[in-house]
Amino acid sequence: RGAQGRGEGPGGRNDGRGSPGLGARATDRQGPRGAARGPGHCPGRDEGRPCRSPADGLRAAYVPEERAFDPLIQDPHRLHRCAAAPDRMWCQHHNGIFRWDQGDGRWTELAGVEPSTFGFAVAAHPADPDTAWFVPAVSDECRVPVDGRVVVTRTRDGGRSFEALGEGLPQRHAYDLVFRHALDVDPSGERLVLGSTTGSLWLSEDGGDRWVALSGNLPPVYALRFG
Repeated sequence: RGAQGRGEGPGGRNDGRGSPGLGARATDRQGPRGAARGPGHCPGRDEGRPCRSPADGLRAAYVPEERAFDPLIQDPHRLHRCAAAPDRMWCQHHNGIFRWDQGDGRWTELAGVEPSTFGFAVAAHPADPDTAWFVPAVSDECRVPVDGRVVVTRTRDGGRSFEALGEGLPQRHAYDLVFRHALDVDPSGERLVLGSTTGSLWLSEDGGDRWVALSGNLPPVYALRFG
């Protein structure tokens, strides 16, 4: 976990069982003198003031309670920053959804997100820092959609509430898992693309309200990106 990350694909190297690798990172070059802002950026370092851990506020549910906030054992699956407001960042963690605000200098866990807070992918709206999308699954031990329904969860109020969007996505007997880089949003913030381990590919042109299937017989989709 942590710097070792967790893989995703078949064959032992990327199957989510603990393969070495850097699982998630996000940078922003708009900080002072070009330094990255957000987790890991310490404005007071030059003045000799102490710096907080870039994992401050992240919680690991897979270790004894006394070690839950240990920064060295956190497992962020994916980080995504709002391009227009780089002080806001979103994290799909191994056991939760977290929001970073530069003013707070720490991560805030967002509880009560239905149908699940487990997943791999997150996409931040490029212009609206309060909007982000996630793709939930049951759990680490059961990597399939909750109740066999593929949904995308969206917040438009900074994580105070979430809605589950499923129109056009499989709603019965679905086994699709969405890897961490298999969800993307275009610069308009309206068009999203979503791919799954079953080789399915969907497009939304209204911020996730409705989805259209583009293909259902591709190989497993590992990554998608708008050009």
